[in-house]
Amino acid sequence: MCVDFKPSNRHSPTIPMRLRIYLVEDSPVIRNALSESLEELVGARMVGFASNEAEATTWLADNPSGWDLAVVDLFLLQGSGLNVVKSCANRELRQKVVVLTGYATPPMRQRCLAAGADAVFDKSTEIDEFTTYAIDEVERVAGETRY
Repeated sequence: MCVDFKPSNRHSPTIPMRLRIYLVEDSPVIRNALSESLEELVGARMVGFASNEAEATTWLADNPSGWDLAVVDLFLLQGSGLNVVKSCANRELRQKVVVLTGYATPPMRQRCLAAGADAVFDKSTEIDEFTTYAIDEVERVAGETRY
C-alpha cells in the first residue's frame, strides 16, 4: 500500500524547510518506528511510503521534486530496493538516496553505491550513523533557500 502525502509547493521564507523523506520499507513495524523517530528526533516530515518496488518507483516518478531523502530497504514485499535506487538516477543533485538494510555486506554496499545510493547503512548496527546522516541532511535542507 502506498500512502501518498502530496507535498506542498509553497514554502514560506519565515518557516524553515523540513527534510521531506520518502520511505521504502516492507515491514510495518520498522516503517512505523522509523517514521516516528525521524519525525521526532530529526524533525523530518514523511511525505509517503511504499512496501514494494512498483509503488516506490511510481511515486518517485510522479513526485520528482516532492522529496529530499529517499530511504530504501533492499528486500521488499515485491521487487527490489536496488531497482528503486536505480530509478532515482535522474534525481536532482540536492536529493539523496540512502539504503537502510539488514544485508549491508561489503559486496552489497558496493552494488548499492554503484546503483546510485549516496550511503548505505545496516539496520541492526548502524542506526546511529543513519540518524546522524539524516540530521546532517536536515541541516543542509534548512540552509537552502527555495523560492
